[in-house]
Amino acid sequence: MSEQGLAELRTELHELETVARPRIADEIRTAREFGDLKENAEYHEAKRAQGHLETRIARLNEQLRHAVVVESTGDAAVVGFGSRVAVRDEASERESSYTLVGPTEAKASAGALSIESPVARALLGAREGDVVKVATPRGPRELRVLSVSVP
Repeated sequence: MSEQGLAELRTELHELETVARPRIADEIRTAREFGDLKENAEYHEAKRAQGHLETRIARLNEQLRHAVVVESTGDAAVVGFGSRVAVRDEASERESSYTLVGPTEAKASAGALSIESPVARALLGAREGDVVKVATPRGPRELRVLSVSVP
């Protein structure tokens, strides 16, 4: 995990514990005032939300306990953990950019690619100009590395 990913986990946990947890406790208190708990939909919904929140908090705490911060490779010429990589699919000519991150930080929509993904594994150790082969469900793809940088 990157230092930034660790900071984001800590921020999310702090937000859940200091803002979301008290808010749900207030919702439960308010719903209890509506009377009979057996048929109180607001109460049951608030308790369900509380269960989801506590599960998320427990998972974040577990991730933080086992988190290992990995520094980027430092060699901007070679693709490694933390690298920002621009590639072009040789068949479709489509260009994409990825930052290789830990699995818990991966977010495809933001271009954050898990270091454990097939594309990232194929790119590891590549240099600008290299063509790497990636096995996909639709068959192999060839990606040309256009640039490598360390943010």
